[in-house]
Amino acid sequence: MTRHLWTWDAADLAAAIRKREISAHDAVSSCVARMHEVNPRLNAVTVDLSEQAVANAKLADQALAHGDAIGPLHGVPVTTKENVDQEGCATVNGVAAYRDLVASADSPVVANLRKAGAIVIGRTNTPAMSFRLDTVNDFRGRTYSPWSRGHTPGGSSGGASSSVAAGITPIGQGNDIAGSVRYPAFCTGLVGLRPSFGRIPAYNGTATRERTISSQLMSVQGPLARSVRDARLALHAMSQHDPRDPWWTPAPLIGPGAPRRVAVVDAPEDLGGIPPNAAMQDALRTAASALSDAGYDVVREKTPGFARAFELWFEMLVPEFRKFMHADFERDGDEGIRVAMRYVLDNVPEKDEASHLRALSERTRVIRDWSLFFAQTPLVLTVVCTEPPYAHGFDLESAERTMRLWREAATLMAVPVLGLPGIAVPTGLAEGLPVGVQIVGPRFREDLVLAAAEAIEERVPKLAPIDPR
Repeated sequence: MTRHLWTWDAADLAAAIRKREISAHDAVSSCVARMHEVNPRLNAVTVDLSEQAVANAKLADQALAHGDAIGPLHGVPVTTKENVDQEGCATVNGVAAYRDLVASADSPVVANLRKAGAIVIGRTNTPAMSFRLDTVNDFRGRTYSPWSRGHTPGGSSGGASSSVAAGITPIGQGNDIAGSVRYPAFCTGLVGLRPSFGRIPAYNGTATRERTISSQLMSVQGPLARSVRDARLALHAMSQHDPRDPWWTPAPLIGPGAPRRVAVVDAPEDLGGIPPNAAMQDALRTAASALSDAGYDVVREKTPGFARAFELWFEMLVPEFRKFMHADFERDGDEGIRVAMRYVLDNVPEKDEASHLRALSERTRVIRDWSLFFAQTPLVLTVVCTEPPYAHGFDLESAERTMRLWREAATLMAVPVLGLPGIAVPTGLAEGLPVGVQIVGPRFREDLVLAAAEAIEERVPKLAPIDPR
């Protein structure tokens, strides 16, 4: 072995384990050692499952020796986020009041990772209630980016992003209702895939009630990884059927051929009204050049834009939050989440129920507009955020700052409203921090967005794993 196994991609680990060039015990032990070395500086992994993981790795090696059938992630170390159920673990979700909320069964995404042979070595941090773009809470504390102790690793999957970027595991499980996979990936130099609505099954048995309808329609599970091929591998593993999620759709992972045509969306009126800053413009140019070199036709043409979908996120979800979730946040949340959500509410005036129903209805029109556009131009290149990664505390400054930062990151909410797949892919550094772009495509065409992201990845330096700074 010419380099530490914790630096390897999941695909390389899985292939070497399958060929018995290395053992699952070797892979898990290397990642566990890396976790123990760097996690004290990051606070990314909040539950250490290394003892159980090492035991499971030995069982994985025995299964291979016996000739048992194995999955595509057999022996590969991963992490899971503390807001999904994992048998025997508390679904804390960054909240002290939930410390005894122990799951009796795995959620579908965890169950699917295990069925694929992945070995969970730890659980990762999230902000309280998983509703901030920064990962800090009063119960588990702050998670730090390996790139800078003064800048966010993103949220809500900030523990996952920090751990993958620092080499703890090659794949981290996350979820995304307003950018919680794509934004942490952007902040830490990773690939973050938000799959289509209905692609990966989800369910938490610890939940006391069903999620609100907008949450059901917009929240998805997805992987954070250091390479596109690992994101593709994780998607395959995570997306297997589970009857507990009636929204799951048996769509193929590979679709028919499509034109290699990409539209650039960077005009303020098509985003949240904020133009990309100079670093993000450079990132878009880098990505566009890479796609062009790979044979894509990169065009500037009129698209439906993300502005109306961005507005609908607030018109759909915030009324439901006020009625069904606000009391939980006030009762169980920490001061940070209460302040952050108060600023959101300050920016969204309370309206009647008819307005909420009209927003839910209008969503179909906006999705139709994009579906018609994608029939001719199947991919869009756009920003994850119009600004580089923020310094800590960016979402607790004021109501005015809160609305501006959401406009800076408008695609984070627009894409969930549309139910489309979106992938964050790094393009380089700006003043020592990672920057990148986002590729968005038609529903259930993750294959197209992954291929375009790979074309970008092949032409820019790989950023992770890195040693914490």
